[in-house]
Amino acid sequence: MHESIDLFLRHLTVEKQSSEHTVKGYSEDLESLLEFLSEACTTLPAGAAAQPGDLTVAVLREYVAYLHACGYAKSTVARRLACLRSFYRFLQRRGEVTSNPAKALRTPRAGRKLPHFLTAEQAAILLETPDPDTKPGKRDRAMLETLYSAGLRVAELAGLNLDDWDRDADVLRVRGKGKKERISPIGSHAARALDAWLAVRTVSAKGTKDDHAAVFLNRFGTRLTTRSVARMLDKHIQVAGLDGKTSPHTLRHSFATHLLDGGADLRSVQELLGHANLTTTQIYTHVSTARLKDTYDAAHPHAQRAAETR
Repeated sequence: MHESIDLFLRHLTVEKQSSEHTVKGYSEDLESLLEFLSEACTTLPAGAAAQPGDLTVAVLREYVAYLHACGYAKSTVARRLACLRSFYRFLQRRGEVTSNPAKALRTPRAGRKLPHFLTAEQAAILLETPDPDTKPGKRDRAMLETLYSAGLRVAELAGLNLDDWDRDADVLRVRGKGKKERISPIGSHAARALDAWLAVRTVSAKGTKDDHAAVFLNRFGTRLTTRSVARMLDKHIQVAGLDGKTSPHTLRHSFATHLLDGGADLRSVQELLGHANLTTTQIYTHVSTARLKDTYDAAHPHAQRAAETR
């Protein structure tokens, strides 16, 4: 089993060129399976060194029950089942197993939480927090404006290169999940903020080729990491006095919510966010519907009376 897992992880890294984060996630999910097999499985003979072909549907059902008993969220259980399906598909292609036992298991349906987002007013307060008269302030404002204007993930922002920005067309070439590229337009506020930052951007004398290509640099003149972006945003969130639930991803949620509130169609928002499936984007329609209902309850006289009698 260990050898098969190592081959699978190597396949993800070398052949599929999955991100380090993805490979780490799969590794942790499969480590959970190994832990179950060695400590909690009752379906297989005790002390037996399980091989991939030994894992039947019954064994995996016991594994799922074990995960639920350990208190794991439904989303975690669903992710681990997805990992197992991919693992066994890989083994089937190699001829190591004849069937995929994980395929027969039902994925638990997890209730989706509505994403946290900022109002347009709150977003404006946050974007104006960095001091535009200082070099760090110019950079931070450009980062915040770009995150909000293009709806980028933090990793996408950190990975932006100078030649990804077409200044004439005001669009960015963005490398998203799975190394998929998309084109994201940016607004005039973000374009001006980027111009102001690039006018003072300086690369370290010891900077690498990657540092010279990067749009956003740290105080040492090297490419910013996703963790550095998160720390920067946390600082400005505190200064702006915003909800503690606000995170770097909140600006992406706000981008999508504000577009739909403004009349954008769902398919366009899907493309702008780089979502592979429309169902991922549909969560934002629930946000907009919830806001609409709140507005109705607050403004309509009959709705107000109904609320008083509840």
